Amino acid sequence: MKKEENGRKVYVVGHKNPDTDSICSAIAYADLKTKLTGIEHTPRRAGQLNEETQYVLERFGVKVPALLSDLRVQIKDVELRHVEGIQGSVSIKTAWAEMKELNIKTLPVTRNGKLEGLITIGDIATSYMDVYDSTILSTARTQYRNIASAVGGKVITGNAHSYLQKGKVAIASSSKVLMSEFIKENDLLIVGDRPDAQQYGIDANVGCIVVCHNAPIADRIIQQAEERQIVMIQTPYDTFTVARQINQSIPVRHFMSKEGLVTFRMRDYVDDVKEVMARKKFRDFPILDGKGNFLGFISRRRLLNCRKKQVILVDHNEKNQAVDGVEEAEVLEIIDHHRLSSIETMGPVFFRNQPVGCTATIIYQMYQEEDILVDAQNAALLCSAIISDTLMFRSPTCTPLDEQSARNLARIAGIEIEELAQEMFHAGSNLKGKTAEEICFLDFKQFTVNDTVFGVGQVNSMSADELKEIKEIVLPHLEKARKSHSLDMIFFMLTDIIAESSELLCCGMEAREKIINAYDLREDTADLMLKGVVSRKKQLVPTLVGALQQ
Repeated sequence: MKKEENGRKVYVVGHKNPDTDSICSAIAYADLKTKLTGIEHTPRRAGQLNEETQYVLERFGVKVPALLSDLRVQIKDVELRHVEGIQGSVSIKTAWAEMKELNIKTLPVTRNGKLEGLITIGDIATSYMDVYDSTILSTARTQYRNIASAVGGKVITGNAHSYLQKGKVAIASSSKVLMSEFIKENDLLIVGDRPDAQQYGIDANVGCIVVCHNAPIADRIIQQAEERQIVMIQTPYDTFTVARQINQSIPVRHFMSKEGLVTFRMRDYVDDVKEVMARKKFRDFPILDGKGNFLGFISRRRLLNCRKKQVILVDHNEKNQAVDGVEEAEVLEIIDHHRLSSIETMGPVFFRNQPVGCTATIIYQMYQEEDILVDAQNAALLCSAIISDTLMFRSPTCTPLDEQSARNLARIAGIEIEELAQEMFHAGSNLKGKTAEEICFLDFKQFTVNDTVFGVGQVNSMSADELKEIKEIVLPHLEKARKSHSLDMIFFMLTDIIAESSELLCCGMEAREKIINAYDLREDTADLMLKGVVSRKKQLVPTLVGALQQ
């Protein structure tokens, strides 16, 4: 198995409010596509599983697919500029050299992988503007080895890893009398070929002496410096060059930006990131993982080359049933058994739609056409999906191909269809502990006809008493659910599998009248009982669509 060249997965996903068919078909088709292409195809779910589907996955030991709630492009779909972080103790000179080598204007300052700050060309320019501050090296706690490096010198004596923590930078260019007025203990003294000035620095107990022009240093001076733990640095540069270069030794932590950093995470959506970027004038923005570790930079230019998520849709082709952001994704295939609807794609796709009772039937056909054997686990899933969608072959949507496929799959999986169906439907109608809102939207699909948006939920059961209990929970909640989801109408099917009939609950302006007229029911009927109506897809939705189009 391999991933695509860009490292992305192809997602296989069903509709929102997923049912057994959409989940099981996604799992089995992802397996088939992976075997056919060698590229990793990953099943996903677009919502919370219902009880029936959870039972099926648990029974056959299948892991619940991860949630895919949005197909919009995320930062993880953008190619980052990967830059190694530098430590805060690194000198400005070293940071500047690395920026030139990498041709970048921002460097991350990290510690154990975590972002501490950012150093930019602008920050380095600021370090030169502070050249008149003679105490800046000690304020910044500059390391002596950085000072030696900045002035092209070497440490002759003293601890190169220690820090200049007090005092100022001074140049011994005057007489001993004048030096006594401004050179103090712990200062950094820049001297030339003047043994008297070197000795004065020792006597004044400065922190560091920088000797220019590689001037000789007497052994007695070195010995005294060692005794007093004074650092001595010898450099080939002249005094002017040393004075000009020495600020480059300041550690980047002193000038880096560390407050108010604008960072993003890999799961952030590009649309949201663009809005933030539009309000900021930064060139590069750091990307962190969930633990705060630095991963790389993005810029506005890199967002122009976003890679869309690649997805295969199963068991739906209606936009309002699809994962949010599907219009921004690259839809590769659609495998479905419903009416044609509103999914639009940027280019041609493989689209397979057959008038059968279940998407799983089509998936099984595709296994057969490719001459790939279905393993027992996937066979059990596909069989369960057909049982669910066809109400164990009682639904008018069921075709001979559905039933034949289910029985073949049952033999492969070693399961008894009747026993499995009873367990599945019992699990699906056992809604103890569920709120009215959860029950309403366990198996719910939304449709649009002209300007009317309506939704249809359904619960199947082999027990009339169980359906009566569900009705008492759902009916008082329907109007609230309609308003909260901005729907014009809601219809809820309480389907009795044994009696092969459904009681229809509804709310919304003219919802009841539309049903009465569409099914030619008595106007004074109390309960909307629809004899022989068990299929939402084939018996209810087409009738509603026709009624709303009149």
